[in-house]
Amino acid sequence: MDFDFSPEQYTLRDEARRFLEQQCPTSHVREFIDDPAGWSRGLWKQMADLGWMALPFPEDAGGLGQGFLDLVLLLGELGRVVAPVPFLSSIAQAGQVVLRHGSPEQQARFLPGIASGEQIATVAIAEKSGSYDEAGIDTRAEQSGNAWRLTGEKRYVLDAPAADLFVVAARTPEGARWFVVEEGAVVTPKKSFDLTRTMGTVALEDVEAVPLESGGLEPGLRICVAAACAEMVGTAAKILDLTVGYSKEREQFGRPIGSFQAIKHKCAEMLADLEPSRSAAYYACWAVATDADDADLAVSVAKSFGSEALARVAAEGVQVHGGIAFTWEHDMHLYQKRIKSMEHLFGDAPYHHERIAQLVGL
Repeated sequence: MDFDFSPEQYTLRDEARRFLEQQCPTSHVREFIDDPAGWSRGLWKQMADLGWMALPFPEDAGGLGQGFLDLVLLLGELGRVVAPVPFLSSIAQAGQVVLRHGSPEQQARFLPGIASGEQIATVAIAEKSGSYDEAGIDTRAEQSGNAWRLTGEKRYVLDAPAADLFVVAARTPEGARWFVVEEGAVVTPKKSFDLTRTMGTVALEDVEAVPLESGGLEPGLRICVAAACAEMVGTAAKILDLTVGYSKEREQFGRPIGSFQAIKHKCAEMLADLEPSRSAAYYACWAVATDADDADLAVSVAKSFGSEALARVAAEGVQVHGGIAFTWEHDMHLYQKRIKSMEHLFGDAPYHHERIAQLVGL
């Protein structure tokens, strides 16, 4: 069986890389660090014109009829340039939750705006505990007649200040499930460790919401985690590229530092952490896209291993660069902060270690 990506998917990756290298250099990313908006509407419009937002959605919902796997390499390319756009949160997470949990009528209602890029959506899961499982959800969903209303507070919500729609995990008497909130959510922007994307707290006070048809949080939650892993791999790959390039240019004692055994070992260790992280992330994405029996386990393996290994890649990249990596002018800190932020979002390594233990019965 061939588990490789298709030639068309690799072509999309190559075209995306060329486009993003031209349209989203780090100078463009830096423009939005102190911008109150926090994200690039111009780049977002260009991406929409290319059809990237519509890619994974059905044609009758305004999409191009592809699937989640077509997003995987694209997420990696966006991670490579730490793109200041809400693609991960809106297209690869919130949009996918609506697609997998919504009724045909709900998909027709919510997806066209997401697929066109005209509406920004995000998922709101974690709360005060920081947990991403059902046990950590205290936001209440109460039904009165045919109407549902939510009360609670969500934290660490990616791109919350930019969002028009919130796909919220809330607790009902029958258990947790997904709701869509269109109006009434109060967003408080928060300063993220990752300066290249926005984040906020979302307060819900007796807010009207639409329950998605399919109950429970899965498969939506594991899709969110798998998508985050795919983006992290792209960011870490760029860190390795920058580090290898720097080691070939920087000279000490009249020779490139890359010729020193210690630097060679560090770069080799970075590659040894990156490649299994990439394999685990890609398998997790395949597993959630195909509803494989081991999808839950695959996702937690990818996130737990990737959170630790890719953090080491970022740390070693800083070490090889030396003091220049700690300066504001150098780009390394942008990539390291993206990795460190994603290390904890959607469950850190200890959280997923515990989840793996539960899944295998330890």
